Amino acid sequence: MKLQHFLPAALIFLLLSCGNNNSNDSNDAGSPSATIVPAAIDYTVVKTYPHDTSSYTQGLIWHNNTLYEGTGRVGYSKLAKIDIETGKASQQQFNAKNEFGEGITILDNKIYQLTWENHKVYVYDAESFKKLQEFAWPYEGWGITTDGKNLIISTGGSNIYYVNPSDFKILRTVGVTDNYGPVDNINELEYINGFIYANKYLTTYILKINPETGTVTGRLDLKDIFQKSGKTYDAGMIPDPTEDVLNGIAYDSAKNSLYVTGKQWPLLFEIKIN
Repeated sequence: MKLQHFLPAALIFLLLSCGNNNSNDSNDAGSPSATIVPAAIDYTVVKTYPHDTSSYTQGLIWHNNTLYEGTGRVGYSKLAKIDIETGKASQQQFNAKNEFGEGITILDNKIYQLTWENHKVYVYDAESFKKLQEFAWPYEGWGITTDGKNLIISTGGSNIYYVNPSDFKILRTVGVTDNYGPVDNINELEYINGFIYANKYLTTYILKINPETGTVTGRLDLKDIFQKSGKTYDAGMIPDPTEDVLNGIAYDSAKNSLYVTGKQWPLLFEIKIN
């Protein structure tokens, strides 16, 4: 997701917290029976790559040795295959001018792309980007991933939804909680080795979530990622630090690496979890 410009960060937090924890996106799955304090997850930066600063990143996927990116903003939203060494798109498909693109995932060689407030989900052939299907989605679209069978979707609140990819019906709802209670602003998702990893919007955190209980079991803080990569952080490198925040997680199972970036960031980071 995201709100565009002119709102201070504190107000954005307030609006998102109030707007997304409504009756149709409440934490209806309940709290876990035992309180678990999320473990701090450490990481190492392996390498950095260029990232297109015009890309308002909403989703990343690593598939068949290729990076796919979905971007947002009305008039600029697109789906693209990215040359990781240059950061440039080798193939791209733009959304309609009135659409705000969101998260992407790939299942059975099909790309699923959410939209934010348009309530549409697009399905493309992963090779040709030919549009195959279109589904309606009743909530806002934020992040999407897959466990290899189902689609898993976030909507900006504290719920994640398991969805049937053939008809887009909701199969079950899982409420995300930590030791303080429900966790909202769940955004971009990635399913890794039996856990859901999620960007928490407007923070530097990636959360590790147990998909059965919704419990946050670990927290990866990337606030120092520029420094850890040996790059000098310059706030001017990111157009709007209150909006152009960390977002985007792709997992390369062959290398056991994560690729992470942010909205309009100049760099894509390859990291390994320690």
